[in-house]
Amino acid sequence: MGALNFLVYCFIFSTVGYGQPAPQPHIFLIIADDYGFHDIGYHHSEIKTPVLDRLASEGVKLENYYVQPVCTPTRSQLLSGKYQIHTGLQHGVIKPPQPNGIPLNDTLLPQLMKQHGYATHAVGKWHVGFYKKDYTPTRRGFDSYFGYLQGAEDYYTHMRRGGFPGWNVSKHWNGLDLHRNDQVVRNETGHYSTHLFTQEVVNIIEKHSSSEPLFVYLPFQAVHEPLQVPDSYVEQYMHIQDHNRRQYAGMVSALDEGIGNITIALEKKGIMNNTIIIFSTDNGGQIYEGGNNWPLRGWKGSLWEGGIRGVGFVHGVMVENRGSISTALIHVSDWYPTIVHLAGGDVTGLKLDGINQWDTISRGTPCQRTEILHNIDPAIHTAFAHSAFRAAIRVGDLKLLIGNPGNGSWIPPPHLTCPGHCVDTNAPEHGTWLFNITADPYERNDLSLKYPEYVRELMSRLEAYNQTAVPVRYPDPDPQANPALHNNAWVPWED
Repeated sequence: MGALNFLVYCFIFSTVGYGQPAPQPHIFLIIADDYGFHDIGYHHSEIKTPVLDRLASEGVKLENYYVQPVCTPTRSQLLSGKYQIHTGLQHGVIKPPQPNGIPLNDTLLPQLMKQHGYATHAVGKWHVGFYKKDYTPTRRGFDSYFGYLQGAEDYYTHMRRGGFPGWNVSKHWNGLDLHRNDQVVRNETGHYSTHLFTQEVVNIIEKHSSSEPLFVYLPFQAVHEPLQVPDSYVEQYMHIQDHNRRQYAGMVSALDEGIGNITIALEKKGIMNNTIIIFSTDNGGQIYEGGNNWPLRGWKGSLWEGGIRGVGFVHGVMVENRGSISTALIHVSDWYPTIVHLAGGDVTGLKLDGINQWDTISRGTPCQRTEILHNIDPAIHTAFAHSAFRAAIRVGDLKLLIGNPGNGSWIPPPHLTCPGHCVDTNAPEHGTWLFNITADPYERNDLSLKYPEYVRELMSRLEAYNQTAVPVRYPDPDPQANPALHNNAWVPWED
């Protein structure tokens, strides 16, 4: 066991020399929704991802990369560069009728990109607030937007059935959630969203002036439930007996194909050699909907590694350590300052939690990040929400979990048998766990009793972070959000 101040080393293997990235590259930030750690080809998955595998192998695979347990927290940290304790979004996702969002006094990533001369476009899932127009994408730095504003919907009808925890099911509302800029789109029923969003990005590329730097934020709906995909993508997986896993695999293949079509468009446009592609999941896979995070512990919604260690890579000829694997400690909030740096800007004067990681990723220089606050979520007890306290932090090799981190079982994909003990039988409500994640990435050896001094030291770091936290915002549902009041569509209801 190393001392607490033993820093995470930033090994990136194979070097290709030094130099700055090309000035103002085109940047594509692609997010896969609920994409499991096990579900990419190079993690030995039975699911085929030839495009993602190729892009990752030509770039830098991020194998010590962290996101958040669920959708809104990851997206809010990516777009704001701040931990969720600093935006009031500590507690879960924004529900459809909640008047909530990333605070308007936070400067979002696309706003800075525009300041540095970029054309900015968002395509796909938003899920960081829409109850007022000022919270929507085109009011927060994007030149254009095509997608849906909430967390999930039907892939073909683009309808969202949404209520709120604690509501009677009869109070769940149903409305259309597909938008182009400020307008509801009503003529895409029957068109599969992965295809729609891919084609939208291809159109953006084809119409774009190559002389202007381009920033595209593409948070796909795939592979979040509902498990829907054209049959043609499932045919290659008929050997997978589990229905959910088979459907999910088809959805992954549709996503992989879509990203491939985007790279083809970049090649045809002649700008691939000046393009950086960043790929990330938003949280761990949902095992009840076909996803898998084996051999990690836990899944979506938990603070175990299976909920927060993400698939990620960076591709581009400007990356100097191409064909390498990085074990640098990187967090989703780091994309904000890293991308701004690539745009030729800086984040001086902004109070961010993210760190510019470009030199670490591209060159293999020692990484600047030595710790990650995974979250501090205080207990909430209202008419519409009931949750216990939970928190987790990573400092160097060590990870501390406090409270209720979620189910901690180890779940293999359906075709594999779990060796040894795999079901978590511990009562998590008031737990304390300490792991050396570098030596024990699967969280099997709890060290909290053996090293109480390290528990105290990491607790002190949690307490220091908690002193900087803003109050949780998790407002009650607003009946005015009901789509029936807005021509059966989900729209900003306070305008």
